[in-house]
Amino acid sequence: IPQRLARLAAAAQEETWQSRQQLQTQQQEVARLQEELSRARQDGERWASALQRAQREALEREAMRGAEQARQQELIRDMKERLLELLREKDALWQKTEGIDTPVPSPAPRDIGLCSRCHKDFRLLSRRYSCRLCQGKVCHACSMDFGKQGRCCLICYQQRHPQAT
Repeated sequence: IPQRLARLAAAAQEETWQSRQQLQTQQQEVARLQEELSRARQDGERWASALQRAQREALEREAMRGAEQARQQELIRDMKERLLELLREKDALWQKTEGIDTPVPSPAPRDIGLCSRCHKDFRLLSRRYSCRLCQGKVCHACSMDFGKQGRCCLICYQQRHPQAT
C-alpha cells in the first residue's frame, strides 16, 4: 500500500507539475495576447485620431474651395455686368457717331515729282513720304508722324485729330 500511495503521490505530483507548466504557458500566452491587445488599441486610437484629423482637413478644404468658388462666381458676375456696361457704352457711342460723315481728303495730284500739298520738288535732300490715309506723296514739312502707322499729310491728320487745329 505505501508503494501504491507513493506512486499515486508521484503521479499526482507529476500531474500537478504538468498542470503548473500548462498554467504557466497559458499565463504567458494571456500576457502576450494582452500586450497585443494593448498595441492594437493604441493603433486603433492612432488610426481614429488620424481619421478625425483627415476628416477635419477635408472639411476645411471643402469650406475653402466653396469660398473660392463663391469669390470666382462673384468675379464672373461683376465681369459680366462690366461687359454689359461696356456694350451699352459702345452702342451709345456708335449711335452718336453714326450720323457723322467724315470728309474724304482731296485726291492727290498725279505728279509724283512734286509734293501734293505745297508742290515742292522732291530732290536728294527733300524726302518724299506716302500719306497712310489718302496715299498722296508729301514732303517732310507737309506731313505729320502718325505713330507706328507711319506718316500722313497735314490735311488727313487735321481731319483725324480736329482738336490739334
